[in-house]
Amino acid sequence: MDPGRKRRAVRRLWTAAAAAFALPLTMLATGTPAAHAASVQCSVDYKTNDWGSGFTADLTITNRGTDAIDGWTLTYAYTGNQKLTSGWNGTWSQSGQTVTVKNASYNGTIATGAAVSTGAQFTYSGTNTAPTSFAVNGTTCAGAHQPPVTVLTSPSAGAVYSQGEAVPLAATAAAADNATIGKVEFYDDTTLLGTDTSAPYSLSVSSLTVGSHSLVAKAYDSLGASAASTPVGITVASGPAVVASPSQLGVQQGKSGTFSVKLSTQPSANVTVSTSRTSGNTGLSVTGGSSLTFTPSNWNTAQTVTVTADSSGTGSATFTASATGHTKATVTVTELPASKAYDARFLDLYGKITNPANGYFSPEGIPYHSVETLIVEAPDQGHETTSEAYSYLLWLQAMYGKVTGDWSKFNGAWDIMEKYMIPTHADQPTNSSYNASKPATYAPELDTPNEYPAKLDSSVSVGPDPIAGELKSAYGTDDVYGMHWIQDVDNVYGYGNEPGKCEAGPTATGPSYINTFQRGSQESVWETVPQPTCDAFKYGGRNGYLDLFTGDSSYAKQWKYTDAPDADSRAVQAAYWADVWAKAQGKSADVSATVAKAAKMGDYLRYAMYDKYFKKIGNCTSPSCPAGTGKDASHYLLSWYYAWGGATDTSAGWAWRIGSSHVHGGYQNPLAAYALSSVADLKPKSATGATDWGKSLQRQLEFYQWLQSSEGAIAGGATNSWLGRYAAPPAGASTFYGMYYDWQPVYHDPPSNQWFGFQAWSMERVAEYYQQTGNASAKAILDKWVKWALSKTTINPDGTYRIPSTLQWSGQPDTWNASSPGSNSGLHVTVADYTDDVGVAAAYAKTLTYYAAKSGDSAAKSTAKALLDGMWNNYQDSLGVAVPETRTDYSRFGDSVYVPSGWTGTMPNGDAINSSSTFASLRSFYKSDPNWSKIEAYLKGGAAPVFTYHRFWAQADIALAMGSYAELLE
Repeated sequence: MDPGRKRRAVRRLWTAAAAAFALPLTMLATGTPAAHAASVQCSVDYKTNDWGSGFTADLTITNRGTDAIDGWTLTYAYTGNQKLTSGWNGTWSQSGQTVTVKNASYNGTIATGAAVSTGAQFTYSGTNTAPTSFAVNGTTCAGAHQPPVTVLTSPSAGAVYSQGEAVPLAATAAAADNATIGKVEFYDDTTLLGTDTSAPYSLSVSSLTVGSHSLVAKAYDSLGASAASTPVGITVASGPAVVASPSQLGVQQGKSGTFSVKLSTQPSANVTVSTSRTSGNTGLSVTGGSSLTFTPSNWNTAQTVTVTADSSGTGSATFTASATGHTKATVTVTELPASKAYDARFLDLYGKITNPANGYFSPEGIPYHSVETLIVEAPDQGHETTSEAYSYLLWLQAMYGKVTGDWSKFNGAWDIMEKYMIPTHADQPTNSSYNASKPATYAPELDTPNEYPAKLDSSVSVGPDPIAGELKSAYGTDDVYGMHWIQDVDNVYGYGNEPGKCEAGPTATGPSYINTFQRGSQESVWETVPQPTCDAFKYGGRNGYLDLFTGDSSYAKQWKYTDAPDADSRAVQAAYWADVWAKAQGKSADVSATVAKAAKMGDYLRYAMYDKYFKKIGNCTSPSCPAGTGKDASHYLLSWYYAWGGATDTSAGWAWRIGSSHVHGGYQNPLAAYALSSVADLKPKSATGATDWGKSLQRQLEFYQWLQSSEGAIAGGATNSWLGRYAAPPAGASTFYGMYYDWQPVYHDPPSNQWFGFQAWSMERVAEYYQQTGNASAKAILDKWVKWALSKTTINPDGTYRIPSTLQWSGQPDTWNASSPGSNSGLHVTVADYTDDVGVAAAYAKTLTYYAAKSGDSAAKSTAKALLDGMWNNYQDSLGVAVPETRTDYSRFGDSVYVPSGWTGTMPNGDAINSSSTFASLRSFYKSDPNWSKIEAYLKGGAAPVFTYHRFWAQADIALAMGSYAELLE
């Protein structure tokens, strides 16, 4: 797997059974593998990013043999004067023109059909001819056959057609290695529309329904390889329409901007389209193209409307293009200060993200995890979504309000989230039976999935829940106001757990709550059994899915939800900025109701501050350690989750709630803690909510200081429950208020703190808090972190960049002493490899922007600008900003999923669940995906597939980084 994508397997592990959540915290040992004597069969893919005087080389080694490669050395030679400067994912050396790469300690074994990636940077002059021969362990590797190049040339992105009108699809396809193209398939999302077996490849479709459509072409070659095109989004209207593009436009003061206008359908006679400002900022006006004539011959040829801004105004206006007998088109144009080029970028990308034809949103307005459907990381399908995505939508719409003055979209985003991602009373019907004096029944977390189910143990003491009563008193309800973490937006699995419904089934049309992770820290996304959040025993086995996870004498139909605290705190963070920016515009009343809801969400988010079973914090080394008596069960940090559930039978008389004992540095959010403790509009209603968040703010800053390595990066975290079962930790383990240090808290496949993205996400929140308050502790943490991060960042002459990707850790922090903190001289980090990931680079750039704005650090400012300019100038496409990524981890589509021998059941679509199940067999819907053949070919020994993904969170983060730079440094 490309090192920059390793965290895509990052996933959340929460409960899906009453009061039982499994999540052990064992440490993994790694060693250097010995060389294997078996003969090697291999292929090597070689790719470069060249800027004229230097280049980076990315190489993927694929094991084509029948035996694992246990220790590898790659050799190849250049014909020019290429000189090695640095390498990653292996030990690189050069002698003359010959380059040698030896495996790193963590990637020495290449399983059959699997691949590893390595890379390096070189300088050169003259020509840069690619090497033609590669050897692994002395054996020459075969060249890897490259898949065909497929481009959907028609229709154009953003095109609008009338219902019943023929949509012309056309594609070009070129095969490599003297292969020929056998056929091209055309898809609407994952639905096959038709096939053409001869060039020019085309298809005419008149059956598309009214709404947005994501169209894809997929070519197959004579050597068995295939590849899909980049999706093209179009809209089908109910009748003839005026088409305007883009729908969002930024124009700086004293300048002009343009948008295009055309018709969706050929008219029988000339049509005049008139465009004028219909509302908003009077400093914007049409100065060209106010009246345009379209004829039966030029109706589909775009003509230009020019809008000019005056020299002093700001704000947005709506321009309407209309014609008799046609649906109108509107464009929002925002006048920006003359200096705000990065706000113009924000609006440009915002327009791409929010354009319905581009495929980022469901028909309900829910943000998908990604435009693309075939993607496996935290969600295991692209048209699922997470609370993370909803929180990014809120933040994106808050920035839109800042730039345009329009706060309706921010309020609307909260409404969407509240409707679809916060369980309604019908979704959590038995909270009134919750007993705060005994919140849940203990179940141990086990080390590996094959040790499950875990037995419930009522003999283990559990502390009382000290906040349930005050929450009910403050809000007049027993229900919990927090987001569930994952949702099957298109009901691909077929559980049909729509809001207010329980297992409505595959025919349900709305978004469906689901769950995946449940069985300990070693359970990767590839080993999960998907389950409904409301288990009515309609699917799965005799007891639904419950007896896969917990062992009990009998099982009851039940509902259960898990909250991701980083997402809820990001929603509060977005509301804080909406409050600040709206006040600056004199529009605080526009957002006050939504901001109050964020305060309520923050009040319930305190459940993430508690030990899983409300045991006393500190020195808990056996299940018999004392239960808490109230707030002494709170670590005052943002843990990995909180969860709640209960019986579906309203007469059953039980419900439960749990916190989490495991705390990750990457989840902390001091800006949210500051807002909830100190900002009047965001202070919670409960009796102790604001006070708790004030203590959390201080505790979070201490936590960062405790986890900061000698170099400056932030280490993993801590737990109050070693191994997830209150076990004794290793001798000499350092502590933070009695909680034990864990370099990889929560999950181990892959290790949870190896991804640099957690560093960027978390430090960005610290930087925002510092920029707003000037807090000295935050500054000290940032001073050290930024110096380290900048030393590991490369900006190439062409504007491309390399930032850290995978981190490796050694040692541990000093045991925390608040009055005399240690220096952590024994805690160290190294950067194993680097990436050009655009989402992480944007979060990193935001961190540098907020830090530079307050500190005046010139290196942070210039690097933030270089990262933003580099991605904008090098990585834009029709859907946003993205880079290709090689997914060697997709060899795990065939991974076994542990199901106990004799346990049998079915998924809603009939897929069997048994001891022979694999990741793919539980998800047969993937075989209908237009990109499935890339996976199939890879599993049969082909090259590792390459995808260019448009993740919602990443696109939002890029847009937000542009807006932040415009606000603070432009």
